[in-house]
Amino acid sequence: MKQLMLGNKAFARGLYEAGCQFVSSYPGTPSTEVTEEAALYDEIYCEWAPNEKVAMEAAFGASLAGQRSFCGMKHVGLNVAADPLFTMSYTGVNAGLVICVADDAGMHSSQNEQDSRHHAIAAKLPMLEPSDSAETLVFVKKAYELSEEYDTPVIVKMCTRIAHSQSVVETGERTVPTKTYEKNIAKYVMMPGMAKRRHPIVEARTEALRRFAETTDLNRIENPGKEIGIITSSTSYQYAKEVFGDRASILKLGLVNPLPEKLILDFAASVKRLLVIEELDPIFEDHCRRLGLTVEGKDKLPMIDEFSQNLVARAFGQEVHAGRALEDEIPMRPPVMCSGCPHRGIFYVLKKNKVTVLGDIGCYTLGAVAPLQTIEMTLCMGASISAVHGFNKALGAESEKKTVAVIGDSTFMHSGMTGLANIAYNQSNSTVIILDNSITGMTGHQQNPTTGYNIKGDPAGKIDLEALCRAMGFTRVRVVDPYDLAACETAVKEELAAEEASVIISRRPCALLKYVKHKAPLRVNEEKCKSCKSCMRIGCPSISMKNGKAHVDSTLCVGCGVCSQLCAFDAFESTGEEA
Repeated sequence: MKQLMLGNKAFARGLYEAGCQFVSSYPGTPSTEVTEEAALYDEIYCEWAPNEKVAMEAAFGASLAGQRSFCGMKHVGLNVAADPLFTMSYTGVNAGLVICVADDAGMHSSQNEQDSRHHAIAAKLPMLEPSDSAETLVFVKKAYELSEEYDTPVIVKMCTRIAHSQSVVETGERTVPTKTYEKNIAKYVMMPGMAKRRHPIVEARTEALRRFAETTDLNRIENPGKEIGIITSSTSYQYAKEVFGDRASILKLGLVNPLPEKLILDFAASVKRLLVIEELDPIFEDHCRRLGLTVEGKDKLPMIDEFSQNLVARAFGQEVHAGRALEDEIPMRPPVMCSGCPHRGIFYVLKKNKVTVLGDIGCYTLGAVAPLQTIEMTLCMGASISAVHGFNKALGAESEKKTVAVIGDSTFMHSGMTGLANIAYNQSNSTVIILDNSITGMTGHQQNPTTGYNIKGDPAGKIDLEALCRAMGFTRVRVVDPYDLAACETAVKEELAAEEASVIISRRPCALLKYVKHKAPLRVNEEKCKSCKSCMRIGCPSISMKNGKAHVDSTLCVGCGVCSQLCAFDAFESTGEEA
């Protein structure tokens, strides 16, 4: 049956049809929907793991036991999972193990723009890269076959455009291969003496896969016999097709590691002008140059950001389409925390008290933008806590009295606990604020170990953050409601003044959660409003100035009341109409 599918949904369908039985992932845009879609199949066990390393290790365990398994993550998540990834290259697998990594060229929702092909090359693992939804389904099934044939994990590289675009997919039936676990210490126990014996196997496997790359239909030549030849993959293949049409021959690479040699040399010999079109780093181009080929690529194309049809056309002297402009210019809409966001109050208090804030990864990173502009550092998941310890150790007691780390509940479970343990163990007088909005907010409201529900919404183990922090050696642990500005300010001042490390848990559910019941929206009494704009300091999208007076958009306001606490003239009133 043919269906229109997102790339991520097609990936999940591929898992289903290939007989995958175990899925463990950590949500990360643009990979999240693969696991969410897989969870809709009752035949597949699915879970959200605390982080990508745990997810990959769990998937490896299921593979070892004999079930085809999967874990998914975004590109920076593969950094977290690199430890097991590199050693799994040595151990190989039992049942097939497929890993999805979704790159984010253009950094739509990421803190860097890395090219995950480097991980495949460094770990000496095969990597497939589909160019649309239909190929995604086919490549996932092929990845399991390769995984078991060559005794290796296989990485399938997605990207934002493939993950979140739709194309027609033809679905098939599910088949579930069976494997049994067999004890094999020499293969699976990677202590030095055994790992030394496994490394030659990795090298032999790479050579076998390189030979496979020469003939597999994962790599194909289209429209042969033209003067211009293009080597490409993924979305760049789509752009090349649109720009050049039938005026160029294309070597479309689906197996992007290891790369073929003879196939590329023969293709190059058949054309007069050889182009390489690839987003981000020149992996294909450098490979071609090592083969002694003269190519055009990064001399004309950027190594940053996403490509587009017009960018490719302009780079190689092809027709650039101007398109049609809208009659009215669309105003910029900068990112901002939602109306009623529980993080807004605590950030306002931190700014008011001139606190140095080291931040983390999550929707609360928006605390760095105007008008709050509170967060001064964001590096990677969990780094806020580790960094505040180092920051305070370097600057001493004066810093400890005016510096905090902020981290979300899901990010804390991901990689914040070890940083907190470091504070307790190595004794910096640091204050950590856990922004507990009771969900993994940034990636679309996924459950996590603190929510008490699993990926399907069923009751699950729930970690008590207060008890956990106390068990890690913190005697000063307190919970505040971020809608209560006075309580937040008292907590921040007291914990920064304390002579020992402390944790503040700022707890209120995300305002966008379906089960959160809001109060009636507020309105402004224009007779009381003095146009002081104090309410504008929190950057709430519900509040604006109209005709010189504060105005509340009742369609956005959730009645949180934070703005009313800033108004010295009691100008904010309830409409009395429940949302």
